[in-house]
Amino acid sequence: MARAVRFDDYGAVDVLEVRNVDAPEPGPGQVRIEVRAAGINPGEDKIRSGALREQWPSTFPSGQGSDFAGVVTELGEGVQRVAVGDEVIGWTDERGSHAELVVAPAEHLTPKPPGVSWEVAGALFVAGSSAYAAVRAVDAGPGDNVVVSAAAGGVGSITVQLARRAGARVIGLASEANHPWLSRHGIVPVAYGEGVAERIREAAPGGVDALIDLAATDTSRSDCSSGWRRTGLTRSLTSPPCRSTASRPRAQRPRRAPRCWPSWPAWSRPASSRSRSPGPTPWTRSAMPTPICGRATPGARSSSCPEH
Repeated sequence: MARAVRFDDYGAVDVLEVRNVDAPEPGPGQVRIEVRAAGINPGEDKIRSGALREQWPSTFPSGQGSDFAGVVTELGEGVQRVAVGDEVIGWTDERGSHAELVVAPAEHLTPKPPGVSWEVAGALFVAGSSAYAAVRAVDAGPGDNVVVSAAAGGVGSITVQLARRAGARVIGLASEANHPWLSRHGIVPVAYGEGVAERIREAAPGGVDALIDLAATDTSRSDCSSGWRRTGLTRSLTSPPCRSTASRPRAQRPRRAPRCWPSWPAWSRPASSRSRSPGPTPWTRSAMPTPICGRATPGARSSSCPEH
């Protein structure tokens, strides 16, 4: 037996119970992990509350959680890429990471870096892979000016760092309380609110090459469709169509065709998969943004998150 979080009806956190359940057994290609830490994402909270029951209904009793970090305890048939005793970061689409034991496909696991705490590792997989996919989707690179909204959130705070590592100059939209953190990481902070499009143009007088809109609020959509388009935007990862009629050449390497990607995933898993979490987006293997467990970033925490 093992302990796991379960709930029998939609509702707030008070519907959650810790129960004894049968220990999961790994099938072919799967791995069993003893969980040391697990994250929770806003989308998962909405699934549990019933706010998304039309898109992704639950069957009860249901588990909860996608992110986890732990130690491999058993291998299914054919698994070769990990070994018993390995410390790993992972993701499950079975709504089951809030448990002592979880089973996941071997390809959903990656080694946990020794210097990363369990609490931080347990919140990294979904946000980290989402951030990686976002930066890759807009093809950020040297010579680019990239704008990231919700830049201090769980996904955004990783996105801005990855975009910087790719060589881009990054402008981060965030509340002023998070501007010092952005500045320390080499990001140009810009505040939300009236006039944000003009502030972005001032921060990038040569034009904006790409937008990663992780906030997807009415304000960010309006700014994208009106002011930001005039900055020279050619690539975006955002909710509304935000393609620019202007462009400028990228230094030293060809640019991909202008395109627009959804920031809040348009989940591809059919509603008939009632016990599972939403599946991968067309552009990433990751799932719901912004885990809120641990303290790797300003937006990743175990209780509540600050404003973007």
